[in-house]
Amino acid sequence: MTDIQTRIEGQIGRITLTRPKALNALSYEMCLEIEKAQDAWAADDAVKMVLLDAEGERAFCAGGDIAEMYAAGTKGDFAYGRTFWSDEYRMNAKLFNFPKPVASLMQGFTMGGGVGIGCHGSHRVVGESSQIAMPETGIGLIPDVGGTLILARAPGRIGEYLGATGGRIGAADAIHAGFADYFVPEEKWPALTAELIETGDWEAIDRAAQQAPAGVLADQQAEIDMLFAGDSLTDVLNALQGATSEFAAKALKTLNRVSPLSAGCTIELVHRARASDDIQKALEQEYRFTYRSMDMGDFLEGVRAQIIDKDRNPTWKHGSPGDVTSLEITQMLLPLGENALKI
Repeated sequence: MTDIQTRIEGQIGRITLTRPKALNALSYEMCLEIEKAQDAWAADDAVKMVLLDAEGERAFCAGGDIAEMYAAGTKGDFAYGRTFWSDEYRMNAKLFNFPKPVASLMQGFTMGGGVGIGCHGSHRVVGESSQIAMPETGIGLIPDVGGTLILARAPGRIGEYLGATGGRIGAADAIHAGFADYFVPEEKWPALTAELIETGDWEAIDRAAQQAPAGVLADQQAEIDMLFAGDSLTDVLNALQGATSEFAAKALKTLNRVSPLSAGCTIELVHRARASDDIQKALEQEYRFTYRSMDMGDFLEGVRAQIIDKDRNPTWKHGSPGDVTSLEITQMLLPLGENALKI
């Protein structure tokens, strides 16, 4: 297919996203193609490792292609989105558990679905242009594709902060937060790719890595840990409202823009993922929300405001973050019974 190339080159299996004009947004067909390649290469001795990369300078993968989900959902057809998510999550789990090294070269935007393919491998590379985020609360979703597990493993309460606010981070902060492992200057990526193809020696990534330019999260760690330590969104809001720093004011302003229901569920899901530290459990919990996101959540309105009409003025089900009750969060995350995610 034209949106993605999967092939064996030299010693590696290589997956290249080829939709640069669409910021390499991940379609349903692309998800299935990635899974097909994984299944073919897992036990193939000719493949020493897997490399994921993408065409274009602006993005590795700026997220999932959700326009078709929106189109179906607004007609009352929730099945397409649920199928997309369940199959995507299965592919994410296979990447996380892949029996060989998996490297990714993540230039530009890596968000949402891009995190699900770029940030579950063993050798995750960022460069000068890298901007990584899980901005789902801004469209009425939660950080999915296994994102809640990555957030749960971040130092302190950085996971709650990045997940609820959708904060965008550069290379050093991506490494600090656990979304990436290595900084390699992007001018070196072609030579590194060529060496991996020729040798299949993933330690070439270690040799090419350098110190990333300074980030900000490490300096903000203590304040983030204090402000986002609460058990619930209400606790976080109370802490932010009682603080006087510029950081707290900015975080509070952001939380007042995103979907209140999504922000509340995100904090709960990060806590649950931290308690279990299991990719399949994290994905199963995320699917409980995404399964219900069209009929019970803010997803359709969020996509309308941000992607379709682009008025950036969503009318959420709740007027403010403080209006979300613990019961509503519980209801969004109840087990799905026979509809539960199967991986």
